[in-house]
Amino acid sequence: MEPDLFTAAAEERQETDPTSSPLAVRMRPRTLDEVVGQQHLLKPGSPLRRLVGDGATGRAGASSVILWGPPGTGKTTLAYVVSKATDKRFVELSAITAGVKEVRAVIEGARRASGGYGRETVLFLDEIHRFSKAQQDSLLPAVENRWVTLIAATTENPYFSVISPLLSRSLLLTLEPLTDDDIAALLDRALAEERGLDGAVELAPGGRDHLLRIAGGDARRALTALEAAAGAAIDKGEGEISLATVEETVDRAAVKYDRDGDQHYDVASALIKSIRGSDVDAALHYLARMIEAGEDPRFIARRLMISASEDIGLADPTALPTAVAAAQAVAMIGFPEAALTLSHATIALALAPKSNAATLAISAAQQDVRNGMAGPVPSHLRDGHYKGAAKLGHAQGYVYPHDVPGGIAAQQYAPDAVRGRRYYEPTRYGAEARYADVVEKVRERLRAGNSGPSGD
Repeated sequence: MEPDLFTAAAEERQETDPTSSPLAVRMRPRTLDEVVGQQHLLKPGSPLRRLVGDGATGRAGASSVILWGPPGTGKTTLAYVVSKATDKRFVELSAITAGVKEVRAVIEGARRASGGYGRETVLFLDEIHRFSKAQQDSLLPAVENRWVTLIAATTENPYFSVISPLLSRSLLLTLEPLTDDDIAALLDRALAEERGLDGAVELAPGGRDHLLRIAGGDARRALTALEAAAGAAIDKGEGEISLATVEETVDRAAVKYDRDGDQHYDVASALIKSIRGSDVDAALHYLARMIEAGEDPRFIARRLMISASEDIGLADPTALPTAVAAAQAVAMIGFPEAALTLSHATIALALAPKSNAATLAISAAQQDVRNGMAGPVPSHLRDGHYKGAAKLGHAQGYVYPHDVPGGIAAQQYAPDAVRGRRYYEPTRYGAEARYADVVEKVRERLRAGNSGPSGD
């Protein structure tokens, strides 16, 4: 809500006694130029730049925006910077505590400020996904008529959590997880600056690496852990924050895992090989190591999708849809809940029947192509839709499979160079046994050549 006497007193206390606020709050950027990461949203002329007065006004003025990204990537920070940098009236609401009544009060205040004083209002609405459809509907007139410029923040996919009319009236800005370099820069700034730790302690390399791992791209998490570790080091009379101190304060052991080194590939390889070997418990162990080390959940999900086709294939046709669904869910929810989805998919893949027939099939076909075994497409299979194709003999004599009994037309499909080559050799494991029976029957029909279709 708008600042009252108590809020003003609290802000004044923060300025006179910075240590009264959490480190993550004290280290919030004061200008857009101090923001770390999200540079794709901070270019000259961007919506956020226009919100703070860098750019056009009037008909080409700033639009309402929806900030979508994982926790700790700067959604609240960007709104805070706007509130400090603009002379516009700034009002903050949280969808956790506010309802339609509070929204209408803000809108009415915005209309009075605009009509009576010519002053624009910026409304920051945190966690908009928690608003019901009716609550979001109450925002539409104010956004459409620009009584307020809305800055809404959400950690959930707005295409599912925000109503379409509000999406269409706003610009959707996607925030990316901060990189390790971004987090490291924030840690260095917090250690050195007066509003931070003011050089009271240093950070050992091991402690730094562990903070980066547990941060997982979340600036707030990194600064909160740093503050706790710094307090513990100072209490012990130590001038350096060691790995052991970080572990003690965050209650989380350092995982021996370098996301840019050998361990990254070794553990990922062990996860896939454990799934391939149907050892569900080993697979879950390696999955847990990757999660605890702060691995990107999207990377894990990609490996599971590959495993579903590489090692399971048609032995369990549900394996790939399960892995794809897991990847989509992970992209939508992020950690920590994504761990449940990744566990679900890992267990399903580890216990599925295994077949690498699809892998061997495409490998063999690719090898033939690389060896020059290609040749022209048979003329009856070529495109016959363009003018002059008939004169060239294209599509002439093609038998439409849906017109023949059984739906299989016995005609040549492969180029002469690879006619008769067999790439797919199905196993008898799981559901692929059915495909093994089908493929032999189909091949028998196709071997009839060009003599015409064979019936049932």
